Amino acid sequence: MASNSDSLYNVLTKLQHHPELVMTSTAQYQNTVSLLFKDSVSVADAAFYFPEGHLMVNRLSPDFVAKNGALLDDYYQLTAQGKPGYHDVWVTTSHLPKRGAYLLELSYE
Repeated sequence: MASNSDSLYNVLTKLQHHPELVMTSTAQYQNTVSLLFKDSVSVADAAFYFPEGHLMVNRLSPDFVAKNGALLDDYYQLTAQGKPGYHDVWVTTSHLPKRGAYLLELSYE
């Protein structure tokens, strides 16, 4: 199911404006950026969007991507892609309590 979540938007915006909350940021693959950020960051519906010990994968809805293109473009700049352009964005999330962190990965296609 495609996600059109205010919660994910709020997290992405907060991390954009407060990069000190990001513990690590890596571009493991050419089209992805993975962020680990402190689990002390307030997240609405955290148990749902950041399940403990397993991954949740959702495609961001086309409306979400269109409405929030500038925000997503900022994160796209952190990938290893050589040229701009994507149609779909997938988000993978998890809570990693032993690391005291949330994982948020954006995958651009």
